[in-house]
Amino acid sequence: MLQPAAVRDIFTNIAEFFGTSRGAVVHRLLNVVVIWVGGWLAYQVVRRIARRIIAAVDDGDDATMTAAERRGHTVAELVRSAGRLIILVIVGLLTAGQFIAIGPLLAAGGLLGLTFSFGAQSLVKDLIAGFFILFENQFGIGDVIEAAGKSGTVERMSLRVTMLRDLRGVLHVVPNGQITTLSNLTRSWSRAVVEVGIGYGTDLDRALGVFRDELASFQADTEWRSRLEGASEVLGVEQLGEHGVVIRSLLRTAPGAQWEVAREFRRRIKNRLDAEGIEIPFPQRTVHVRHHGDAPGAPAPAFPAEGS
Repeated sequence: MLQPAAVRDIFTNIAEFFGTSRGAVVHRLLNVVVIWVGGWLAYQVVRRIARRIIAAVDDGDDATMTAAERRGHTVAELVRSAGRLIILVIVGLLTAGQFIAIGPLLAAGGLLGLTFSFGAQSLVKDLIAGFFILFENQFGIGDVIEAAGKSGTVERMSLRVTMLRDLRGVLHVVPNGQITTLSNLTRSWSRAVVEVGIGYGTDLDRALGVFRDELASFQADTEWRSRLEGASEVLGVEQLGEHGVVIRSLLRTAPGAQWEVAREFRRRIKNRLDAEGIEIPFPQRTVHVRHHGDAPGAPAPAFPAEGS
């Protein structure tokens, strides 16, 4: 434990280093403490604002995330990240100003920033792209997107980068400036495309009636009704395939629910087709063998004997 005399010696050494008195050093250190406490309080205010934004768009349903909730989470994340950066810069400058003149430092920082900008064009591009992504509401936290050759759920977002988590759990960090073409799979509404093959020997009109009846039953299910939006339909025969006839169904769903809806409808239609005795074909190939000349094992032709 430091003794009072040792503490005074430390302050005396600091005062001699900066060419000032020990009382002035103590006063400035107290100012630094006040500055950092103020910075911490300011950041708590920023965090509270971010929480208020999230609470304002929360509809109380944790099962689905609406477009307003996604945008609210995105804005809240940007408020936190931008607020943290601004507070750190201000606190750092005020702390430095307690010991040195920051006017020349700011002037040097301006020149350094000008020099740095020529070598940081990609960074500026990322920031500008991030601003327009937010301004145009192209996507938000919780959306499933495809961008820059990567796909996944938007887990975090800042003005510089977007973080995507794919199905394997891999986190992809994509600079916003590299997002030239964007596909949002969960904006406003989604669609599940389900294609099921049936055998060529099946009565097509009967099979289509089974599909439509099962789809109507699926839409009436109270457990799944909230995930289906708008009209769903069985389009009909999509393809005369190599192994069977392909029937396509379109199911309009809530944003992001298309994958689970498609899995459930495939399960239901498989069970229904089995119950109706309708065959779902499997890959098979018919081989036709043609022999040129006499078939193997055939009796030799009879020739008349000489002299007969």
